[in-house]
Amino acid sequence: MSKLIVGPFNRVEGDLEVQIETADGVVEKAWVVSPMYRGFEQILHGKDPRDALIYTPRICGICSVSQSIATADALARAGGVERPKNGELALNLIHACENLADHFTHFYLFFMPDFARDIYRDESWFSPVAERFKAVRGRAAPDVMQARAEFMHLMGIMAGKWPHTLGIQPGGSTRSIETKEKVRLLSILGGFRRFLEQRLFNAPLEQMLEIGDQQQLEDWLAAGDPAQSDFRRLLQLSRDLHLDQLGKTDGRFMSYGVYPLEGARTFRAGLWYQGVAGELDTTGITEDISHSWMEGQAEPQHPFQGVTLPSGDPDKGYSWCKAPRLDGEVVEVGALARQLIDGQPLVNDLVQRSGSNVRNRVIARLLEMPRVLIEMEQWVRQLKPSEPYCSDSRTMREAEGVGLTEAARGSLGHWVRIKHGRILNYQIIAPTTWNFSPRDQQGISGPLEQALIGAPVRQGEREPVAVQHIVRSFDPCMVCTVH
Repeated sequence: MSKLIVGPFNRVEGDLEVQIETADGVVEKAWVVSPMYRGFEQILHGKDPRDALIYTPRICGICSVSQSIATADALARAGGVERPKNGELALNLIHACENLADHFTHFYLFFMPDFARDIYRDESWFSPVAERFKAVRGRAAPDVMQARAEFMHLMGIMAGKWPHTLGIQPGGSTRSIETKEKVRLLSILGGFRRFLEQRLFNAPLEQMLEIGDQQQLEDWLAAGDPAQSDFRRLLQLSRDLHLDQLGKTDGRFMSYGVYPLEGARTFRAGLWYQGVAGELDTTGITEDISHSWMEGQAEPQHPFQGVTLPSGDPDKGYSWCKAPRLDGEVVEVGALARQLIDGQPLVNDLVQRSGSNVRNRVIARLLEMPRVLIEMEQWVRQLKPSEPYCSDSRTMREAEGVGLTEAARGSLGHWVRIKHGRILNYQIIAPTTWNFSPRDQQGISGPLEQALIGAPVRQGEREPVAVQHIVRSFDPCMVCTVH
């Protein structure tokens, strides 16, 4: 038996340390460690509730809009604010822009460069993969960065700036859109659609969404050249490296749902376990600190009653991350959960066949792009420049509210309690907090710790490439995890 410490994993953000024990060439035990603490919950204590709109986007520079949406939703719920349809459409467009840019960046700049590592030099596909995806120097990087920058112009038009826009408010968006700007927005979406259709999929977006099961996906892979489609290249690598057998969890999924419009959510909320879909009751959410460097609550607590107090005892736990649970159970969140619960046919078939694994998480993330981009085109067309984009909000003295949304990485929740016009308690559970949670008081590991068990470790590897694939398949964000 040998022990390894792997990390940090960051190409852009966040500290993460994975401790593993290996025997007979596989991972036998794993501990996921978040070694950094920030404590936005403490910063917010005693502040005017409206100040949360200033502070919480700064939790993260990648999903700051998601943090803003969660805050605005919590304050809207606390204040009984209803948004006009234009406000809902505008926030959905801003939020979707950030989420798709996140998926796009993850695939090209975080996940695929791992296949250009020297450890794969003897594989038949290595040369074309390294030429296109090698970190920083691959041919894809400049094209991807330009396409991403042009897509993010939508954010500039609708939100003023990114990250940390102040345009997102409980009542909607402070930025109204003129008729001529709708044309510009559709042009931006059209440019991003062209990149996805020409380079990522090499097929129309609508055609990609018609692929309904694994056999159709394999037929589609066989009908084209991986050199012309980055998605086909992913499928080729997944088949050759058996990524559908890597990084499995127990397959219990949760989604809050996202992109609300006129009383419904474009991606519905719910649960999924062993082929059975269920309703989501968020009163069953608790946070366990038994293996965290935290103190102040003897038993797991719902976020409305929970606290975030750092402990001075380094022997108490092994991470600054808490352990969120739903009805006492571990759940996985993210694009795979979101697509599965929403009933995406291909994702449902893949999960029924092979469960939650590295391949299926990345496929679900990529399939979300055509689905959401088509929705964005419709949302722009529904904007009515002559009608309001934002409702007035009132000052709250005594109230509580919850904001539940979906960041690119998964379910994000903000819970706020207000007393005497000030924040009495503010608690945040981010997607990576769910996926990278430490053990709970029952000794049950979180999704990533489960997924790492059985991962192969090649002779002499100090940073096992299989561990890297598994960690990146969750697209971790550690700054959100520790808030």
